[in-house]
Amino acid sequence: MALYYSVFLFAVQSVFMDYDRSTILAKYLVTGGAGFIGSHLVEAILERGDFVRLLDNFSTGKRETIELFGSNVEIIEGDIRSYQIVRQAVKGIDYVLHQGALPSVPRSLKDPITTNEVNVSGTLNILEAARDAFVSRVVFASSSSVYGSSPKLPKQEDMLPQPISPYAVSKLAGERYCQVFTKTYGLETVALRYFNVFGPRQDPQSTYAAFIPKFVRGIMDGSPLVIDGDGRQSRDFTYIKNVVKANLLATKVEGIAGRVFNVACGVSLSVNDVVNHICEVTGQKGNLSYGEVRVGDVSHSMADVHLAEQLMGYRPEISAREGLNEVVNWFRQRTESS
Repeated sequence: MALYYSVFLFAVQSVFMDYDRSTILAKYLVTGGAGFIGSHLVEAILERGDFVRLLDNFSTGKRETIELFGSNVEIIEGDIRSYQIVRQAVKGIDYVLHQGALPSVPRSLKDPITTNEVNVSGTLNILEAARDAFVSRVVFASSSSVYGSSPKLPKQEDMLPQPISPYAVSKLAGERYCQVFTKTYGLETVALRYFNVFGPRQDPQSTYAAFIPKFVRGIMDGSPLVIDGDGRQSRDFTYIKNVVKANLLATKVEGIAGRVFNVACGVSLSVNDVVNHICEVTGQKGNLSYGEVRVGDVSHSMADVHLAEQLMGYRPEISAREGLNEVVNWFRQRTESS
C-alpha cells in the first residue's frame, strides 16, 4: 500500500511539473516590496495580472506605499535576516525579485556590520530558501557601486570590481553567492547592477535620501541645498521604468542564469547638469551651494548596456531628462493635492 501511494504521489507531482506554467498565473515574491524600487515592481506585476507576495520589515519601506495596492497583494511583514520568515515567504513562488537591502553608501560607512547582516546574510537566506522551495529563478538587485574607483568608462560587466564602501562589498558578495548557487546547486539566478535609479515615490526627506528627489523637492521649496564636491561628478541616472523592464525580462529570458548585467541608459550626466535641468523645468533658481566631496563616492560612472541588450533584449525606454520631467510632475501633483 505504501509503495502504491508513493508511485501515485510521484505521478501526480510529475503531471504538475510538466504542466505549462504559462497557462496559469506566475507567482512572484518581491523582497523590499514596500520600498521605492520594490513597490514599482509590485505595481507592474499586478498590472500583468500575476500573483504578488511582498516581504518587507518596513525599516525603509513605507506602509502608505502598499496601501496603493489594496487587497491585491499578499504581505508578509518580516526581516530577510530571519531564515524562517524567508522560508515562509518563498513557498509556492516561481520568481523572486530580491530588492530587500539596507541601501546607502554613507549608511554602510557608519554601520558596516548591519549592512553586511542584511545585504549578505539576508541574500544568502533568500538563495537557500529559494533553492529548497524549487523557485524557478532569483533576480538579485546589485549595484554599479561594485565597480568602485576604476576610471575606465563605460563600465562593462567583465571589469574587475573595485568596491570602496561596505555597501559595494555587500552587493558584490551577493552577486558571487548568486553565481555559486547557480553553478553548485542549479538555482537559476540573474544579478542586475543598477545605476542611480530614480523616479516617483523616492523619499526626499530621509537621512540618506537619494540625490534627485532631495533636490527636486528642495529646489521647488526654495530650501538650501548643498552639492557634494564641485558638481562635475557624473552618473548614469536611470529612470525606474527601465529598471522594472529589466527585472521582468530577467525572470523569463532563457540562457542567462548566473549572469550579471548592467541596467542603465548608457548616458552620463553631471550633477550640475541634473540640477540645472531641474531648475529649468521647475522655473526655480534654487538655493544652492557647494560642499566637500562625500567619502566613498566615485567621480564618474556610466554603463555599457550592450550585454543586456544582446542577451535579454533590454533597451532603456525613458531617458534621464524625460525621467526628471516625470519626477517634477509627480512632486507637483503631490503639492497641489496636499
